[in-house]
Amino acid sequence: MVRLTLDLIAKNSNLKPRKEETITQCLKKITHINFSDRNIDSIDDLSLCKNLSVLYLGGNYIAVIEGLEGLEELRELHVERQRLPLGEKLLCDPRTLHSLSKSLSILNISNNNIDDIKDLETLENLNHLIAVDNQLMHVKDLETLLKKLMKLWKMDLNGNPVCLKPKYRDKLILMSNSLEFLDGKEIKNLERQFLQNWKACKDAKKISKKKSIKSEEPRNSYISNFETIRHIVPVCYPQVGNPKVVFFSDAQRYFVNGNPSSEDKTQISEDMRNLSLKGSKSLIIKNDIHEPHLPRNAKVKEHLSEEKE
Repeated sequence: MVRLTLDLIAKNSNLKPRKEETITQCLKKITHINFSDRNIDSIDDLSLCKNLSVLYLGGNYIAVIEGLEGLEELRELHVERQRLPLGEKLLCDPRTLHSLSKSLSILNISNNNIDDIKDLETLENLNHLIAVDNQLMHVKDLETLLKKLMKLWKMDLNGNPVCLKPKYRDKLILMSNSLEFLDGKEIKNLERQFLQNWKACKDAKKISKKKSIKSEEPRNSYISNFETIRHIVPVCYPQVGNPKVVFFSDAQRYFVNGNPSSEDKTQISEDMRNLSLKGSKSLIIKNDIHEPHLPRNAKVKEHLSEEKE
């Protein structure tokens, strides 16, 4: 295996140092480096390549992207198709990502068994992400990334399981206002506007439904209370005749038609207090009171007792 070092870069560069130039001065002039398919498995400190803007390292054995701290002019990084052991995935050193956060605009990490790209959130100036043929699974995992990368206008995720999710494209378009191309297909303004209107309508329906449910809760509680009152209102006197049933029609009106006012509540409470045994007797119509029917034997005994007296 081969380690990418400054000496290796100097030997393979097309730049020929002048007699008065040192290797360090020569390295500062390098803007493009292509070491694809060179059996490289690690990266040394390349910070002396101050003006490096494009780095190609595809088709190697690199397991961790590192050693790129200090490359403030690096615009493109291509590390696709790393030949990693089965089950391993390409990783990024957080220090390298932080160092490239202001400069990197194009990143190619395709075919590296990657299942999570949340760490790329720090690349705030990234405008083109190529991550095809990886193991990205969930649309939700891309939401935070798309909201963070405000300058991302082109993204390729073909070959990932996430592309098979229902409405994958629609959801990603709604997540990002900056995306103009997704998986090689242009996002037209009419398409985005249609999806935004559809989402706004859907959200409005949800809000309306929640408000309706909340408004129904107190109404249902009043109706429930009224049903309880209906069960306790009937007043029965089996000793004196047929029962006289009394319903509080006013209370029913208050509970069914809407929220009772404070005055209505006071009146209802007053009506309930007046529903005592003494007050209820006045509700019984005289015609409903009948003499109790005594057994025949009891009437005979009562007549004999009166004669003896």
